[in-house]
Amino acid sequence: MPYDPLTAEQQEVRELARSLAHDQIAPRAAEIDETAEFPWDIVELFRSHGLFALVAAEADGGAGVNALTTFVAIEEISKVCASSGLILALQELGALALRLGGNDAQRRRFLPRLASGEALAAYALTEAASGSDASALRTVARREGDHYVLDGAKRLISNVGVAGLTICFAKTDPDAGHRGISAFVIESGSSGLQPGDPEPKMGLRGSTTGDLFLDGCVVPVANRLGGEGEGFALAMAILDRSRPGIAAQALGLAQGATDYALAYARTRETMGKPIASHQLIAGTLAEMESACAAARALLYSCAARIDAGVEGPELSKYSAMCKLVCSDTAMEVTTKAVQVLGGYGYMRAHPVERMMRDAKATQIYEGTNEIQRLVIARELLRAAAAGESV
Repeated sequence: MPYDPLTAEQQEVRELARSLAHDQIAPRAAEIDETAEFPWDIVELFRSHGLFALVAAEADGGAGVNALTTFVAIEEISKVCASSGLILALQELGALALRLGGNDAQRRRFLPRLASGEALAAYALTEAASGSDASALRTVARREGDHYVLDGAKRLISNVGVAGLTICFAKTDPDAGHRGISAFVIESGSSGLQPGDPEPKMGLRGSTTGDLFLDGCVVPVANRLGGEGEGFALAMAILDRSRPGIAAQALGLAQGATDYALAYARTRETMGKPIASHQLIAGTLAEMESACAAARALLYSCAARIDAGVEGPELSKYSAMCKLVCSDTAMEVTTKAVQVLGGYGYMRAHPVERMMRDAKATQIYEGTNEIQRLVIARELLRAAAAGESV
């Protein structure tokens, strides 16, 4: 039997996600992309099969699984539809904010809603003038008695208009730089919260992305995560653990494209034999599969560190490395898949052109790959200066 590094429980989750992906999500993937409509039927599918429960502990209404299990599920779903895989990755992102920054009352109040899928999550950090430089955000939160009033605008927010809970970052002390940032949970329907229209995108068209306007938005003090000024540190800790979820999405795209290209190459004939028998095509397929395997090893290595409780510079480095490598692999491999299919690869009758469009986003969001390179280099130089093993 082939070697499998996953536990029996993780294999069960993988098989469930794989079955749902193959039988129910794959037939919808092209339509989701074509219509650019948010797939509420996929959300209901995840709810009914308990996939959202992967994001929380049993005490918080979840399944109590580890990070690797969640990443495995995201990969399997993303093999056929990256927009659907992103739904689960974003739920994990929102849950991380509460798991890392929430008090007992906040976790009891909000996490069961995410674990059941009753509410979807959004993460509102990015603004027009603060993408890679999150400390430059301009949204402000002014305390008035038992609540805060938030004013500002968030940009390029995933799940805009469909999220029930939004993790939002704002400056409670505008003059304190990143030390003045605080984090809040905003519930949909809150006074002064207005989602903008979804932006038309090149890829991930089934996921809504757009502006979020805060015009005198009222948020109870009880919805602040941690103390005032602790939001930036929380945001960075969340991203260290959520970027591997995007890596898993990217890996799913790469593996899905590889699998499809292989199946096509075994049946498409030129010069009297399947194109998979031609050396150049066979070599390309070998490179694609090898790249996927290498990226998966790095993702699993990062997941092991998260599950072991590793924090700080080591986790930041591994999180950045797996996001960088998996997303670059996705872009490279999906492009090769289009090439293997030739002219047909460029047509919407086959999914690899969609996979290539979707893959591009993974190099950009949750920290551009240029930023990931800077993080990796920073930690290498820091460790070298300290005489630490790298």
